[in-house]
Amino acid sequence: MRILIVDDHPIVASGCRALLAGKPDITVLEAADAESGEAAFVAERPDICILDINLPGVSGFELARRILGRDGSARIIMFSMNDDPIFAARAIEAGAKGYVSKSGDPGDLVEAIGKVADGGVFLPSAIAQGIAFAGPGLAENPLTKLTQREIEILRLLGAGKSLSEIAWLVHSSYKTIANSSSIMRQKLGLRSSAELVRFAIENHLV
Repeated sequence: MRILIVDDHPIVASGCRALLAGKPDITVLEAADAESGEAAFVAERPDICILDINLPGVSGFELARRILGRDGSARIIMFSMNDDPIFAARAIEAGAKGYVSKSGDPGDLVEAIGKVADGGVFLPSAIAQGIAFAGPGLAENPLTKLTQREIEILRLLGAGKSLSEIAWLVHSSYKTIANSSSIMRQKLGLRSSAELVRFAIENHLV
């Protein structure tokens, strides 16, 4: 089984390799950003992709969209420092088959790989319960008002990217990104791009 890990932190990638080292049937491939991750997917066609959400440039969510656009049957596990149920819910909406928190039990990643390889899905029990029992709290999270593409644009704004840079990064037009920025301000009740940036930071998107 070939596993592609896309993460820009060498320590995390090294930890994943060590975690899987005792499994001779697994070959680990690595990439450090979305562009090289997409190229590795095209060249190597791994069985499972483990994607960090907070990659430099575009996020793991955008990379998942690109990979699934190339192969709708691709098996993706999202990997993140954030254990907020809204991010796990967004990962599943984006087409991921699993979500693992970096702050959780290392065994979660091994279990996720096994279940996804067998055609199943995986969420750590704490996150699954968080989604199941969040009730109105999850619905009231302002991020639920945004589409996945809007969250991607918001994250890039929070990272200090201009609208032109964002358009280039997400393969879209400047007009589309500017319109999306305006729509997000309306949805969130914000008045300026500066407030969008602050919102992105306060909600741990960067």
